[in-house]
Amino acid sequence: MRRVVLFVSLGFLMTGMVVWAENNMSENHHTMKNSEEMATFAGGCFWCTEAIFDQVKGVKSAVSGYSGGHVINPSYREVTQGTTGHAEAIQINYDPEVISYIELLEIFFKTHDPTTLNRQGADVGTQYRSAIFYHSETQRTSAEEIIAALNREGIWNNPIVTEVTEFSNFFAAEAYHQEYYENNPNQGYCRIVIQPKVEKFQKVFEDKLK
Repeated sequence: MRRVVLFVSLGFLMTGMVVWAENNMSENHHTMKNSEEMATFAGGCFWCTEAIFDQVKGVKSAVSGYSGGHVINPSYREVTQGTTGHAEAIQINYDPEVISYIELLEIFFKTHDPTTLNRQGADVGTQYRSAIFYHSETQRTSAEEIIAALNREGIWNNPIVTEVTEFSNFFAAEAYHQEYYENNPNQGYCRIVIQPKVEKFQKVFEDKLK
């Protein structure tokens, strides 16, 4: 029941933030008309995050990879050791005329737990941290405003620990990681972890599905 209340409360709050964004960024939105923009999010295992955003209307591509670290072109094995500083992330190319950055943030916050430090479920380590790597001051402001609003509303029992950091790098993960859920639906992790998350997402965001 608390999960349902959380989604409803978060939905009302995020709807207000979308209106706020449209009122305060209409000029910038107009100048970006007919162009594509980029967003980079980390919310635990990138297989899960990519499986969600791949289905969002307006998202042209969602690539799994590594962001926020200090090693150039790291391997999956290096990242999983937690020594490169990278987070498992996805880089999203989207059409702002179809879906806004605020709406992407809404999906991001509703489909993972932003209150657990360096952890999502059984996946533990800095590589699984919750993070937003912003590409512009507008993205930074939007993320910080939403986090502040969510904390004020007490949507979760604990404060949000999502890192908001300026984008510095992104390295695409190895080919077998791309569209992992789509290509491996019967794999154990996919059936037990990703499938329930995707099904819940599809119910909550039915109007945003491709």
